[in-house]
Amino acid sequence: MKWFIVGVGSIVGVAHIGVLGHLLHSTRLPQYPAINFPAGDYSSYKMEGGRDGYRIEYKANDPTILDSHRTLELDKHKKGFFGPTTEMRREYRHDQYTMDGTRNIGGATTLDSEGKSAKSVECIVADAGARSQGAMAGTAISAGIVVPAVASIPYVGWLASGWALLLGQKAGSELGSQVGTVFNDC
Repeated sequence: MKWFIVGVGSIVGVAHIGVLGHLLHSTRLPQYPAINFPAGDYSSYKMEGGRDGYRIEYKANDPTILDSHRTLELDKHKKGFFGPTTEMRREYRHDQYTMDGTRNIGGATTLDSEGKSAKSVECIVADAGARSQGAMAGTAISAGIVVPAVASIPYVGWLASGWALLLGQKAGSELGSQVGTVFNDC
């Protein structure tokens, strides 16, 4: 029995020493998560880490931008038939091009094939105005005719009158859109 107690005690002692060694070792070395970034021709990442934490900056599509600087200076001093003629031009241009070769104009760009025609823009504007006018007319008609009749319903009249106003507004908006489409040839 004595050897059994000594054996169990030695196993427990070795286990405690192993656990203590593991805990001391894990507090010395910071553990970072394993992050696998998708690497490509135009991707880049920067990672900074320390005892207090880490910071990752990742750009999935980070192409090199082509900068173009153009300068034109023209000073022309010649004498004309009616007197001296002076022409002085200075042009400085700085352009940036994206990776597909289009000039960066500082905002979102659309291709010519994706743009809207003047007629479709005019139709969108006309539809918005017609919907707004129709919604106002539908609200006014429902407020004058339907709401007084519905408001007298016991307990839920106040709620039903609100629904009637919203229904009149929606119906007027749809009707205004249809009328605007007919009148504006859209």
